[in-house]
Amino acid sequence: MKKHLFKNEQSFEIDESSLESRMDFIKDSMGNTEDLFMLPISYRDRKGTIFYLSTIADSEKIQEGILFPLIKYQDFDLNDIPFTAENNSRVTLKEAVNALLQGKSIFIVDGWDDIFSFNTAKDLSRSPIEPDNEKTVRGSHLGYVENLTTNIGYIRRGIGSRHLHIRYFQNGKYTNTLTAMVYIDRIANPNLVEKLVNRFQTITTDMAFSPGYLEELIEDSPLSPFPHILYTERPDRTIAHLMEGRIALLTEGSSDAIILPVSFFSFFQSPDDYNSRIITGSVFRLLRVVSFFLALLLPGLYIAIIGFHFEIIPSDILVVVKNSVDNIPYPPLIEAMIMAFTIELIREAGIRLPTPIGQTIGIVGGLIIGDAIISAGLVSNIMVIVVAMTTISSFTIASYELSNTVRILTFPIMVLAASFGFVGIIFSLMFIIGHLCKLESLGTPYFSPVAPFDVQGMKDAIVRFPIWLLKFRPRDLLVKNRRRLYRPRRWEENEE
Repeated sequence: MKKHLFKNEQSFEIDESSLESRMDFIKDSMGNTEDLFMLPISYRDRKGTIFYLSTIADSEKIQEGILFPLIKYQDFDLNDIPFTAENNSRVTLKEAVNALLQGKSIFIVDGWDDIFSFNTAKDLSRSPIEPDNEKTVRGSHLGYVENLTTNIGYIRRGIGSRHLHIRYFQNGKYTNTLTAMVYIDRIANPNLVEKLVNRFQTITTDMAFSPGYLEELIEDSPLSPFPHILYTERPDRTIAHLMEGRIALLTEGSSDAIILPVSFFSFFQSPDDYNSRIITGSVFRLLRVVSFFLALLLPGLYIAIIGFHFEIIPSDILVVVKNSVDNIPYPPLIEAMIMAFTIELIREAGIRLPTPIGQTIGIVGGLIIGDAIISAGLVSNIMVIVVAMTTISSFTIASYELSNTVRILTFPIMVLAASFGFVGIIFSLMFIIGHLCKLESLGTPYFSPVAPFDVQGMKDAIVRFPIWLLKFRPRDLLVKNRRRLYRPRRWEENEE
């Protein structure tokens, strides 16, 4: 049987029943790479060859599960090999090349049109550990790994429902990265699912090997400083968002899942909020919201007060502040810029260096530089306190992406505060709030439940109401089934 195939954008004719012509096609398609292994084997008095890439295929699986039964039992049925337990064990010649790139092995027999594919990929994933960026006191301590199948298995184990749907996409002309879209069919808005599918189908890029590449290609406003997509390394957090009607994206080779659509207040939520008692969880979430505004506005407020509105300083503290700033040769804006820039240098150095050295640099570097810069008279004591409080507040924010946003927005707010005082700060807040009201995440309002205002949504925004009062899913997602609780404390009626 002859067939036209495409290689290097040229069409040519190949005999698909000939072993030699198909071997030549595979070798040429793989560029004669040296990790392509070919094992000749006789099967039912016909010549055959097993192909696999030694770097990503498991040679032990091939020897024990394929070679051994084929050599010992000539009448062995290929369908009985355990590694054919997949959706597509028979592939075309073009599909065989893609199967090799996924770690599978293929078996070609002379004179047979069928090409068999065996799932013999190596397990290259590490053991699951608790994520460093999302520590919790209570609840699950399980984190994602770099294996897509394992990560989806964690979600499957947490949601034992037949309505949990998985859809796969391959992106990247050269990387062929496998991405899984996970959602609950009976809850998620089908229009949001279809919209995300359409965005994926229009992606054309050479590589897409991490969620960060996908984020820029599918988010609504890529130039906005605010994150539109929530990153998480925790299966339990992913499951919680899926149960609200959101969609999760997981990528092969990455230990991060991305959740969308999300609102601004989703970045302040933590699994500990729901694993703690009502008052405790609400207080800690409120603390994160307050920390956000402290990290955003504290340097600007200090600059505006020193430069324009010193009259609001209490008289008891005025002398202390005056003595602190009298001998500083720079205006408050330059002071704040020097300290903020120094803190960012220390933070970046601590991240890039090995963990033991990074921790030492963060502590010792901060102490030494802070003491030296005060002794030299370049920065006032109060400015060091303000910048230190700002940095600590930014660490309190539950999302690393939103913390980065605060770090960036602090600088223009300081400039406006130094130019116009409180008026500049109010103007910057009006601009930020207006921008938040305008943003969308996958077509849903980003600043919900504040704009548009939703009373039910406010129960789980700034503070957390008791779980038995959270009876409805977020209104902005337009889910199929809004109600998630039905008389949760019915036992109280029986006891009365």
